Amino acid sequence: MVAALIAGSLFTRQLLWTPISAINMTDIVSNQFKMSNASFSGTDENGAPFQIHARSGRQEYDEPTIILLDDVSGTITRDKNGIPVTDNITANAGRYDRISKTITLLDNVHVDSSNGDKIRTDELVIKL
Repeated sequence: MVAALIAGSLFTRQLLWTPISAINMTDIVSNQFKMSNASFSGTDENGAPFQIHARSGRQEYDEPTIILLDDVSGTITRDKNGIPVTDNITANAGRYDRISKTITLLDNVHVDSSNGDKIRTDELVIKL
């Protein structure tokens, strides 16, 4: 018991010596968690497979249902007149809403489809 009290006081002293300026409060407050090389795959509401990859992802405290993504890429398979079409997608950023199951791709969005279709836009919302 005495050893625990002595160890506790030493630990407390170490914490008191930690300079507050060394703690990045902006990072602590704005980001609940961060991921590197994040991948997410599954099937959409029609049972078609999709895969999304991001260089990094983060969730902020004030929007816990939104995951912010950087350098997004992925593939989505859809059915067009009974023929499966694969869309290869890239974007500079994205927002995945876990509640509505939508991903909003932002900035320099490119969609290249296996049937030859191409889309270039600044924003694209995909319902997964």
